[in-house]
Amino acid sequence: MRSVRSTLLKYGVLAILAGGLLGTHQAQAEASMPAQCDNARFVNDQTAYAQQFSHKQVPYGQHLDLPEHVCGTVMQVYRARRSRSGMHGYFLMSVPGGKPIRVVSNLDEMKAPSWPWVKTGDQVEVQGRYYYDGPSRQGLDWTHHGTSRKWPWSGFVSVNGQRYE
Repeated sequence: MRSVRSTLLKYGVLAILAGGLLGTHQAQAEASMPAQCDNARFVNDQTAYAQQFSHKQVPYGQHLDLPEHVCGTVMQVYRARRSRSGMHGYFLMSVPGGKPIRVVSNLDEMKAPSWPWVKTGDQVEVQGRYYYDGPSRQGLDWTHHGTSRKWPWSGFVSVNGQRYE
């Protein structure tokens, strides 16, 4: 664990992670949700995690979750699927300067029409939780209106100016 902490600090991964992976809840409490799209912040976060964990998964039980507010374009829309927490809709979003990111929407929690309510080429604004569990296991979720004890920010997806919470 000490080597992970020193490597994070060596690469300068965000001040909010300075406490190391052990302080994830503390890091979330110190983070803030941007009031408007901050693609540069997201790209910086995405790049930092990719450098740190390029060939391995984040250690079990330690999740890197950050509040993000990004704007971009829908690249691909996937079918809805049921998971432990209900029905979810998925789409791939391009963010200028960054790698494409998967957006996950809990359809049971959102006030939105039936899925899909996005299509390829739509302009989207997404506020939610950036999770990074490994190079091929990352995305933006918590894009609905609710909060929890562990996640204090409500999310949304705005499609061509139409907001869904």
